[in-house]
Amino acid sequence: MSSLIKGVGTIGGLTLVSRIFGFARDMLLARVLGAGLAADAFQLAFTLPNTFRRLFAEGAFSVAFVPMYSRALHGSEGEEGGEAAAAKFADDVLAVFLWVLLVFSAIAMIAMPGIVWLLAREYQAVPGKFELAVFLSRITFPYLGLISLVAMLSGLLNARSRFAPGAFAPVLLNIVLIAGILIGAEMRGPGGDDRIVAVALAISVALSGVFQLAYLWWSVRRAGLKLHIRLPRLTPEVKKLGMLILPATFGAGIYQISQFVDTFFATSLPQGSLTLLKLADRLNQLPLGIVGIALGTAILPMLARHIHSGDAKEAQRLQGNAFEIATLLTLPAAAALAICAPAFTAAFFVGGKFTPEDGALMANIVVALVAGLPAYVIVKILNPGFFAREDTRTPVWTALASLIANIAINLYVVERYGIVGLAGATAVSASLNCLLLYVILHRRGWFHFTAKLAGRIVRQLVAVAAMSALLWWMMPMLAPYYGGSVIERIASLAALCTAGGTVFFAAAFLVGALDKDLITMLTRRRAK
Repeated sequence: MSSLIKGVGTIGGLTLVSRIFGFARDMLLARVLGAGLAADAFQLAFTLPNTFRRLFAEGAFSVAFVPMYSRALHGSEGEEGGEAAAAKFADDVLAVFLWVLLVFSAIAMIAMPGIVWLLAREYQAVPGKFELAVFLSRITFPYLGLISLVAMLSGLLNARSRFAPGAFAPVLLNIVLIAGILIGAEMRGPGGDDRIVAVALAISVALSGVFQLAYLWWSVRRAGLKLHIRLPRLTPEVKKLGMLILPATFGAGIYQISQFVDTFFATSLPQGSLTLLKLADRLNQLPLGIVGIALGTAILPMLARHIHSGDAKEAQRLQGNAFEIATLLTLPAAAALAICAPAFTAAFFVGGKFTPEDGALMANIVVALVAGLPAYVIVKILNPGFFAREDTRTPVWTALASLIANIAINLYVVERYGIVGLAGATAVSASLNCLLLYVILHRRGWFHFTAKLAGRIVRQLVAVAAMSALLWWMMPMLAPYYGGSVIERIASLAALCTAGGTVFFAAAFLVGALDKDLITMLTRRRAK
């Protein structure tokens, strides 16, 4: 538990810093571009490499690479590991990975008009929108190759429980994008063409990949690791990695694949829908990034070590601890975001070209998205139960069932409920994926709910109910301040967050929702 908390704390803390910069970025973007033609075109251009990044680099590649690299480094039952074996494996993977990235990126950039047409053919109905989306997408797409190399370097460090550099890298992305927005707005001037800002942003995306790669390369060298670029060779281990990546691409990426599905449907809705969906997802991504990604990243190498050493009891306990931490943080976050969505959207985003009407619609999207927040995070904990055992096939079938359900639900709800229905379909499909993963883990004897864990979650729900009642009461009282001055906005949101958090943790302590051993451990660490 101590190692897990330390890893989650490092990743989660740095991810929080990144998400704060991400908020600043999106607040500026909303005010400078609003929810119009240029904003939609940029959101699509950024979605392509960013979703591929999460799907392949940080999803499929990481979940396949880290356990194999960890096994080469630490050894497993009947096998010896060591630095030499790990270094050889990393060099062999890098040699092949570089060429795959170069070829894939080149083909995608050439075929970009077709890719954009598949995702956003409705953009052709608006003069200049489709062409701008293609142009911006070609500028941003090299980011995928750069950030994929960043993911590999992060994997080398994560296998050694050095989580900080990989968690800090996204901060550089947001800093560069903020600079791009400011420079683009200055170049555009008052009343100028919004496409100038969009182009500046697209260039900033590509540049941010260069900065992140340079930082991770320096971090790896600082850790005493050296990588060598060689001629590619398909060694047995590289072939095995490739066979693991193919199904993991689907199994680890249901949320990312759903993003493509959502993008396809969103681009068929009124102009600005895609931008509103992406901005709403920023609020949803805050707890998902801090808790879900942190837990998933920290648990995978630890789980792999326990499984490779044959310690099934410790593997079960580790996943149970992660599950408890996840629900402790995501259940209140989901409830608070759903209740306070109008306050958050008005305070953070409304202003400049972003109208109050945009904010009201965005709040409804947030409510629909966060209905699936616990599932989004728990999937990050359940998937490593398969990946650490080098089973990347099973999650494919659960992801496929969930994706089919997502598309079927979208076909029904998008026409009737628009962008809000689309967000709700994503939440339902993620919950289905979560349920299927747990059932299979339980049947195989790899992970199961204990009475202690179930009781803890019930107590957490009691604390969530107490917090929710308070927030329902406070929301109307503070309504006049959500769209007021900067000080009024900050003060009103601070009051909601402070009161809600205090009541939740006080109630959680009283009803026994908090693990007292966990509190003692955290207190001792802070005292040190």
